[in-house]
Amino acid sequence: MPGLHRYNRPAKTQTQEKNEGNVWLVAPASEFVQERHSSAEEMAFPSLVPLDVAHTSDTIIQTVPTIVSELDTRIAKMASIRLESVSKVFRHRPALFNWLGRERGGETLALDRVTLDVPAGSVLVLLGPNGSGKTTLLKLISTMLLPDFGRVMVAGSETWSEADRVRRVVGFAVATERSFFPRLTARENLDFFAALDDVPRKLRPERIELTLAQTDLLDAADTLVMKFSAGMYQRLGVARALVKRPSVVLLDEPTRSLDPAAASEFWRLTRALPDHGATVVLATHSFQEAAATADFVAVLRRGKLVAKSELGRMGTEELRHLYFAATGEPDQALELELCGSVLDEAG
Repeated sequence: MPGLHRYNRPAKTQTQEKNEGNVWLVAPASEFVQERHSSAEEMAFPSLVPLDVAHTSDTIIQTVPTIVSELDTRIAKMASIRLESVSKVFRHRPALFNWLGRERGGETLALDRVTLDVPAGSVLVLLGPNGSGKTTLLKLISTMLLPDFGRVMVAGSETWSEADRVRRVVGFAVATERSFFPRLTARENLDFFAALDDVPRKLRPERIELTLAQTDLLDAADTLVMKFSAGMYQRLGVARALVKRPSVVLLDEPTRSLDPAAASEFWRLTRALPDHGATVVLATHSFQEAAATADFVAVLRRGKLVAKSELGRMGTEELRHLYFAATGEPDQALELELCGSVLDEAG
């Protein structure tokens, strides 16, 4: 893929040994120059700056020391999560070589050179149409997926080489029926997953009780999960993510099945997480949810980051305008409103 920086895995190669431990990153010269000067934000928070640059016709080969510089350390502390030109490709391999059907082959570029920083102790909300790459981005942060190009840093650790360390600090809310044991209670399920996450046995009862209270599941703590409604499954998924007290919390449409009162309470919980040192990344389709919870908003479209903004005093309507201006999609609600105004004037 032209213009993409492939991040080599940490294992040493002969080329690395010949170049005194440096990692080689290769990109066409025109793409490199364009990307390095694309915005003031990138200049303020640069990615790894090449110390030695070798020109070979139309290609720039930059050598980057494997030792993290003082600048990189400062940036890692400021940004709890950092994505550097991250791309993810899904390759479609038809079953049985399509002997029995006509399944689609080829590739899908789920994320395309996404560069993004999430400051520690903040809430980032991801907006975008279905298939824009929101869930893929969350899975890359959690190490459920690994990037094909670029790199992902979480709390100063790189997901390729330090996946275990990343997983210890990340909680991903997964809320489907298959995520839990249906014949165990909510409390028993949380105790099981707390043990998997190495929560000390002495701390588990109190930690589980507090987490159940936070997610409004205390009254259903001793109910079999198979009797839960969709909304209760959603809350139990959040509880599972929070029980190990992660410093990074990932939420994928967490209020999808919640009633308005429960959703409002969940937004309050989400806003409280940064006060306890957590960084939150939340994917949603709801402008109201984004306005209620976010410090920053990022808009994705077809795998590209098309807009990023600090929320500030932005409300639901301002978010709506930002979203539709960035994605280029028609705002049908606005069109209906305009049609209604025209009909009222005509009448």
